[in-house]
Amino acid sequence: MSSSLTLRPFGGTGINVTPLGLSASYFPGRKAIRTAFDEGINFFFSFGFDRQMTGALREMMSGRREQFVLATGAYNYIWWAQDVRKSFEKRLRQFNTDYIDIFLFMGVMKPAEFTPKVREELLKLKSEGKVRAVGISCHNRSFLGSLAKEGELNALMLRYNAAHRGAEQDIFPHLTPHNPGVISYTATRWSYLLRRQQSLPKDSRVPTAAECYRFVLSDPHVHTVLTAPRNERELRENIAAVQQGPLPEDDMKFMREFGDVVHNQKKWFM
Repeated sequence: MSSSLTLRPFGGTGINVTPLGLSASYFPGRKAIRTAFDEGINFFFSFGFDRQMTGALREMMSGRREQFVLATGAYNYIWWAQDVRKSFEKRLRQFNTDYIDIFLFMGVMKPAEFTPKVREELLKLKSEGKVRAVGISCHNRSFLGSLAKEGELNALMLRYNAAHRGAEQDIFPHLTPHNPGVISYTATRWSYLLRRQQSLPKDSRVPTAAECYRFVLSDPHVHTVLTAPRNERELRENIAAVQQGPLPEDDMKFMREFGDVVHNQKKWFM
C-alpha cells in the first residue's frame, strides 16, 4: 500500500484513518476497490448488502486485517425490531473477521428510533472488545449534537456538504469535550453540486467533485469523507483532489455561495 494519503486520528478513538473513505454504493468494481487500498485508502464503509465491497474486502483483508479500518453496521429497519447483535455477527461472517473497527446503527431519522435497547447493545459490543468504536448514522442534526454532548458514542456519521452546512451550528460546536470520530457523506449532495443551476448564467462556474471533497475536509471537525465513485478513473481523480489539501478561502466562498443556490432550489432536502 502506498502512502499517498496521510493518516489522521479518528477523533479520540485511537483509530487512524485516511481523509478519504470508500463506499461502493455505485458499484465501481472489485478492481477499483483494490486500487483504493493500493493508492493509500484504509477506510472502507460497507452497508453489508453491497456485494462488491463485502467480497473484495473479505479477500483483501486476509492476512493483513490490521491495515484496514472497516466501518459497517446494523440498519434501522423501522418496520420490525432491529437485532443489533444478530446484524453484528452477520457482518463478522461476511467479512471473515473477528472484530469490526466502527460499528454503526444506520439510517436513524428520529431520536425515538435509537431505542435504549439499541444503545445498550452497541455499548456492550464495545465493552466486550468486539468493536473499536460505536455510533450512529443520522440525518437529525440536533439529535446528533445532543449525542455528541453526552459522549457515550464515539463515532458519528452525518451529512455535510456545501449545500448542507447545518452541522457547523448544530453538531460541530459540541464535539470538543468527548471528541468522537466524524464520518461525512454526500459531499456532492447526490451530484446536485456538480450541476449547472438554472438560476445562474450559462457561463457561470460549476464546482467539481474535487472541490466538493476538499470543501468538506476543509472543516477540521470532519475526520474522513466518503467517496462513492462509479469507476477507477473517478476514484483516482478524487484521491488526487484530497491530496491537494483544504480549499483556499476564495474557493470556499464560491462553494458556500453555490451551495446556497442549490439548497434554496430544493428546500425540502435540508
